[in-house]
Amino acid sequence: MTEIKPKKLNEYSYLIEKHGDMNVPVKIFASEEMLEKMMQDRCIQQGINVACLPGIKGFSIMMPDAHQGYGFSIGGVAAIDAENGCISPGGVGFDIGCGVRLLQTNLKKDEIYPKIHQLLDKLFESIPPGIGAKSKFRLDDTELDKVLNTGVDWAVKNNYGTKEDQENCESQGKLTEADAAIISPKAKKRGRGQLGTLGSGNHFIEVQYVNKIYNKEVAEIFGLKEEGQVVIMIHCGSRGLGHQTCSEFLRKLEETYPDVMASLPEKDLIYAPAKSQMAKEYYKAMCASANFAWTNRHMIGHQTRLAFKEVFGEKTELKTVYDVHHNIAKLEEHTFDGKRCKVWVHRKGATRAFGPNMPDLPKDYKKVGQPILIPGSMGTSSWVLVGTAESMDESFGSTAHGAGRMMSRKQANQTWRGDQLKKDLEREKIYIKAASWRGITEEAPGAYKDVDEVVNVSDKAGIGKLVAQLKPIGVVKG
Repeated sequence: MTEIKPKKLNEYSYLIEKHGDMNVPVKIFASEEMLEKMMQDRCIQQGINVACLPGIKGFSIMMPDAHQGYGFSIGGVAAIDAENGCISPGGVGFDIGCGVRLLQTNLKKDEIYPKIHQLLDKLFESIPPGIGAKSKFRLDDTELDKVLNTGVDWAVKNNYGTKEDQENCESQGKLTEADAAIISPKAKKRGRGQLGTLGSGNHFIEVQYVNKIYNKEVAEIFGLKEEGQVVIMIHCGSRGLGHQTCSEFLRKLEETYPDVMASLPEKDLIYAPAKSQMAKEYYKAMCASANFAWTNRHMIGHQTRLAFKEVFGEKTELKTVYDVHHNIAKLEEHTFDGKRCKVWVHRKGATRAFGPNMPDLPKDYKKVGQPILIPGSMGTSSWVLVGTAESMDESFGSTAHGAGRMMSRKQANQTWRGDQLKKDLEREKIYIKAASWRGITEEAPGAYKDVDEVVNVSDKAGIGKLVAQLKPIGVVKG
């Protein structure tokens, strides 16, 4: 294998020149220290592998939180020609539509601490966490198909959440190309009992407060009005339905395109040619799974609002700041060599970061750009940034999605004890309610990169500018 030697473009970006079978160069957003960490696993080689995919345009892009994944690295972005290229489930991931919703409140952090345990107990009861969590909402086949086809439309029509919540979702919480008929009975069975549940792994509901505001004008537009204001961050995705859908399409593609399989440096890069029936079917199924994920977070937001009102009174207000996917392929138009081109932008462990006046932004945010929500690891900062015009040229309107793992879950479980982590965080006035000790140790802050450094790279590289730093008070985990 050729030794990887990234060329330094500036303090916050690097380039791997096109060579071998690569169709485009690899662009890496990272500080020097973060680049060294990336060199310790296979993620950069995965970025090179992605650069070999047919129809890829511009660059294979790696975000500062990039680390090794299946096929694509997590933290990978690729824009692939929608006519002559391909679509790859590995560029979306198993948890289709995994992402973040942020709610702002009219409460201050000092009002939370006296009732934090009562609040966490109520959230834990209202929003079942953990691997086997079962939903409080019962859907028959007809209603589930409506969720898959219409996303958050279904929830609002059934009086869950508000129209304002929906308006502040990426794509208003629905992709119209979805087709529930393509989702298998097995995937539907897994999803039917999981709408409004949190799941396990790195999924969480976190009660936070605004610790520092960096851009007062934009923060005010986003509803983040002052330091000390309480917010809630929800991180989850499409649960078993999305995982099952991805697994099934990977198998179908492997069976349908053995020649493609044989030509790939990594089998998890398997793709469907852009004009094929399989590409159309995967995209429709992915859109349906994404609609389920948006609706899942919307239902969790609805239950969170009810829990807060029960604990703090009916005058408590919770409003959705934004909701965005971190695992998705979307049909977008971008400029390459002076020409507009329709591409499937694959974002796997990356978030859309559209700048001002872009289509598909909520009307209140058009002037300043899209809110970017970047969760930290348990016990650390989370961040709100804003999209930039520069990101449209530099990264197809994309930026980092979180801290990025440095250590496997197995290693984390062997390194930390859940009870000790809980005590350590409580000393910092951060309280945890979890479905298992394993859920705590797997997500130990030390298992992740420094999210503050990730965000600093995004800010300095111009692909997402700082708006506000958030700090945790209480966490509900699977």
